[in-house]
Amino acid sequence: MAGKPLKDTAVIIPARMGATRLPGKPLADIGGVPMVVRVALGASRSGAGLVAVATDDERIASAVRSAGVEAVMTGPADSGSARVYEAWGRLGRPGSRIVDLQGDEPFMPPVLIGQAAALLCGDESAAIATLATPIRSDGEFRDPNVVKV
Repeated sequence: MAGKPLKDTAVIIPARMGATRLPGKPLADIGGVPMVVRVALGASRSGAGLVAVATDDERIASAVRSAGVEAVMTGPADSGSARVYEAWGRLGRPGSRIVDLQGDEPFMPPVLIGQAAALLCGDESAAIATLATPIRSDGEFRDPNVVKV
């Protein structure tokens, strides 16, 4: 699946500067590369037809564009999902499937993104997916730093 081109899939990465736990997180330096750029470049190796970052901050857009990745300016949004949907519309609704990839997943294996996209392509009733892992303990469930899906 990893090598199969998934041209009908868009990977859209929501990113915002105003994170409460770590303001400026998308541009956090990881080995000399902004986090959101690492996420986007990894997604580019998944085989998806389009990878774009959806943001309302020109600093993020500039960093992403300078790495050769598409950036889409959005308005303020209540959630990453709303930002992804707005970006998809602004891009002219490319592809029939969307993988919503969190902007703070710099080490997400591209093969998993490709697998999520391939699963979407095989299910006509699904149009969007996000990668997640089960919560395995009460501590994880109660931890505000563990994102719930």
